[in-house]
Amino acid sequence: MKFFKRMSLVAVTSLMVASSILGTASAASDKVSGKITVNGSTALLPLTLQAAKEFQKINPKVRIAASGKGSVTGPQAVKKGIADIGACDWDASIDVPGFKAFDGQVANKVAVIPFATVTNKNVSVNNLSTDQLKGIFSGKITNWKEVGGDNADIVVITRAFGSGTRVNYQAKALAGGDITKKEKNYKEVGSSGDMKTAVATTPNSIGYIDLVYVNSDLKAINFNGVAPTTNNVINGSYKIWAYGYFMTKGQPTGATKAFIDYIQSSKFQQGSLKKLKFIPVSAMK
Repeated sequence: MKFFKRMSLVAVTSLMVASSILGTASAASDKVSGKITVNGSTALLPLTLQAAKEFQKINPKVRIAASGKGSVTGPQAVKKGIADIGACDWDASIDVPGFKAFDGQVANKVAVIPFATVTNKNVSVNNLSTDQLKGIFSGKITNWKEVGGDNADIVVITRAFGSGTRVNYQAKALAGGDITKKEKNYKEVGSSGDMKTAVATTPNSIGYIDLVYVNSDLKAINFNGVAPTTNNVINGSYKIWAYGYFMTKGQPTGATKAFIDYIQSSKFQQGSLKKLKFIPVSAMK
């Protein structure tokens, strides 16, 4: 009899704890409401969409609209008041080469973004050095045979000006070198998705993209003998990476703050973010 009384007490206690947890979760979801508009980086777009999906399940009174047109459009949209969050592949609150700071905006660090040099799968080259990449993107090297490949013209595919991926690739893969527009065998694209499609479907082409978009349709090239992997970014041997930021007008508040807090939480950073081939911010400390 004592056994059944003890079991009954455990069951009642468990129900009380469960009710308390559900009540807390319900209260939390009821407390956060509103609409959040995110604009900017296409490199960060997979992260934004996944986080929005998870956050809205927890907070059903929140609606998140996300789009990507390039990093510079993020802080521009925040400045104009048409976005709550500007996703950007650089800290837009300070000057960077080619772009002035957006005064009054706060940079909320949300991820580490690895970038990769990619080629069409028909390219035989597996590794390129800084000098070789500088030569290719400046137009001084025009044939794959000059870097150990087949006798074929190199088709350069690059992101348009204003792309955060382009800013970081020039700074880190090209050591600040130029990307020179050419009359032929040259193309500019507007997003990471466009880059993936263009390189995958253009023989003898080369481009660059964040690691989350790399799949079997593309060939990722080693940089100075080091493979573009998250582990190599963390151990310091692979140098083409950057922090990703959510820019806000002043310190974030309300639903916007709750959304950013969720992305910065260990649950998301160590879970979905890692699965998407981004790197948790804490891994670089």
